[in-house]
Amino acid sequence: MTQSIQKSAAEHAVRSPADTGNAALDAELSVGKLRLHGVLQWYVITATLAAILASVNQLFNLRLGNYTMLEGQYLYILAGLFLSVTFVCFRVDGKASAHAPWYDWMLALASLIVAVYFVATASESLDSGWEYAAPQRAVVFSVALYVLILEATRRAGGWVLFGIVATFSLYPTFAGSMPDPLSGFQSPFLDVVPYFMISSEASFGIPMNAFGNLVIGFVLFGAILQFTGGGKFFNNLALALVGQFRGGAAKVAIFASGFMGSMSGSVISNVLTTGAVSIPAMKRTGFSARYAAATEACASTGGVLMPPIMGATAFVMAAWLSRPYVDIMMAAAVPSILYYFGLFVQIDAYAARNDLRGLPRSELPRLKETMRGGWQYIVVFAVLTFLMVAFRWETTAPFYAIVLLLVINQFSHHDRFTRQGFMDMIVSVGRTLGELTAIVLGIGIIVGSFQATGLTGPLATELIFMAGDNVFVLLVMGAITSFVFGMGMPVTACYIFLAVVLAPTLVQAGLNELAVHLFILYWGMVSFITPPVAIGAFGAASLAGASPMRTGVEAMRLGGVIYIVPFFFVLNPALIGEGTLSEMAILFVGALIGIWLISAALQGYVSFFGALPSGIKGVALRVLLFGGGMLIAAPTGDAFGLLHLAVSGAGVALAILPLAVARRNHEPVAAAAE
Repeated sequence: MTQSIQKSAAEHAVRSPADTGNAALDAELSVGKLRLHGVLQWYVITATLAAILASVNQLFNLRLGNYTMLEGQYLYILAGLFLSVTFVCFRVDGKASAHAPWYDWMLALASLIVAVYFVATASESLDSGWEYAAPQRAVVFSVALYVLILEATRRAGGWVLFGIVATFSLYPTFAGSMPDPLSGFQSPFLDVVPYFMISSEASFGIPMNAFGNLVIGFVLFGAILQFTGGGKFFNNLALALVGQFRGGAAKVAIFASGFMGSMSGSVISNVLTTGAVSIPAMKRTGFSARYAAATEACASTGGVLMPPIMGATAFVMAAWLSRPYVDIMMAAAVPSILYYFGLFVQIDAYAARNDLRGLPRSELPRLKETMRGGWQYIVVFAVLTFLMVAFRWETTAPFYAIVLLLVINQFSHHDRFTRQGFMDMIVSVGRTLGELTAIVLGIGIIVGSFQATGLTGPLATELIFMAGDNVFVLLVMGAITSFVFGMGMPVTACYIFLAVVLAPTLVQAGLNELAVHLFILYWGMVSFITPPVAIGAFGAASLAGASPMRTGVEAMRLGGVIYIVPFFFVLNPALIGEGTLSEMAILFVGALIGIWLISAALQGYVSFFGALPSGIKGVALRVLLFGGGMLIAAPTGDAFGLLHLAVSGAGVALAILPLAVARRNHEPVAAAAE
């Protein structure tokens, strides 16, 4: 895995022969995704545009051809088109290439044929209950689609995900022979496969429904925003705002990588694209290679957790919980702010402790000129947010924003879409959606397996029994489970798996459902910066020329808030908006102060105060400061209760001595600042 990351990073360092002049597009074409040509290029473009057209027709209820599609027919069309794209874009070894052998074309054709059959029979299947009693021909086509999904999942998600999906897909055939609590209803293989392929509780259930209704529009919006210069604008905006301050290059990386990660939903691709720019800039201003790589890894990981887009996972969560996407977005806002605040404070402390300067003003874009050239991107984001919040148009809002963005782009003198740029963007979207479709369909089989065997209830009961009705112990067990299953799994796949296996247990224990789902999302993400896997940190290390394992350890410290914040909001949902306004405000301020102290303890420097001493004395002071921060930010129930005041007061008492020592050691401001 590390070798493949290093290879991708090396490819990224070399300018693409097909230089477009668009930095975002060049990065996309160079991260192991070569430009397609000829029939292959036109097929991917045609299939992607056909899927987008089907999506627009369904979501806007256009009834093209005076025909109204069933939801199942629509999802089968998407599955056939994007599975075929997966087979022609990803080789047997899972790597992307610019050429497809004949047998991959045959698999693509088979995907289309199978999809056409299920589209043609969707109405009859719905009326006759084929998921439980399929005719012989439907069984044959179900087995064919099952095999195609497994192979596509292996190519797009890797062997680990393939192994998990394949194992769970066979589980219903021997579930009755397993000991409690793993015992469940047993079904023959040829009975359970049609259930996987036809039921609305398996491959074509909630995850695929969220993909068809929400994900496509936002992925397309993110790609168009990026390829029309949005990524460059937000990077320049970050440079203009904070680039000149101490540690400015790293602070820019936080904003730029966070924004890009929110759009892409992929930690490693975000690391390899934005990191190619941010890591050299950080090293040039005095950051060590290890610290620069760790900063980029943490910033890119947090992007997947940051509204307004949050990759694809938030849309799946919205569909899973049957709640508007805006609810998920608003709930995720405070934890995301706390995570990035902790990262920002640590970087500022590190820069102050090591007297690192910002970037020279002569090398930075001017704020006025940056805004003049990119104000339209802020307008588009404002329109998108307004449509989602005011009108609750989660499914159609991105398409309106896309139209507005394309219209504005054609009046722009910079980053205007060319014919070739548009074709490359559509190919990029097709690859992304093809990869995601394969993963979503595969993980849907796991959902179907749990539904077919009735396994979820017994597992939840057993976990609660093992925890002895202790909610905190149960949360720790849930965090460890999420971390283990997050190793090597794509973000969306990991979330769906945990939503089936773990979330019901935590909800059954009396915890807030929305907080639980955000909790498993956060803890499913920590493996990207936590050894032994730490794929995000290892990818950044390969770009920086740093030790992968030492980078992973540094990333754990920098991103330390990600391990703590989920416990805060799951134990007190007011931090995700599930409370009164006054309660939310008080807890948010307390969390900010607590995380400021925790981050200072991790770095040994308190912003606005000064450095803590080294040696045993310094360690003791750090422990006190860390404990004080934890108590101040601790979720102790009612924000106005005596318990909360007592715990917060104890935290302040613990922090007084370290803060006093740091203040006493503080050098004159002129010597420490710019």
